Amino acid sequence: MENIDEVFNEMPAYTKLPYLSTLELAGVAALLHNFYNGVENILKQTFISQNIVVPESKTWHKELLEEAVSKKILSEECKKHLGEYLAFRHFFSHAYAIDLYSEKMEPLVKNSKEVFSIFRKEITKYI
Repeated sequence: MENIDEVFNEMPAYTKLPYLSTLELAGVAALLHNFYNGVENILKQTFISQNIVVPESKTWHKELLEEAVSKKILSEECKKHLGEYLAFRHFFSHAYAIDLYSEKMEPLVKNSKEVFSIFRKEITKYI
């Protein structure tokens, strides 16, 4: 969780995104990717500590969230919010930096701290 907090320390305000260069937007995209990877790592460690099988299929990223809801680790609401970051993670992993658009990233940057706060509250309550 500390690493995710550090990601937020580096994240620019969403209002600055339209003024960033392609290279800078790629950096913000990497931070969003880091945020979501951190969430997945926390979920995987939670699963392991609770003897819950961590999905290993091609669609394990999606299944991880679904299983977290089915095991009452996360709420449907939290899963919905995190699903937006999962979709971005997939896009970022397969796209070119020139395909990044600030207007599509703005809501993710704007909401990331709030989404993490919801996640942190739910995962802490579960643990």
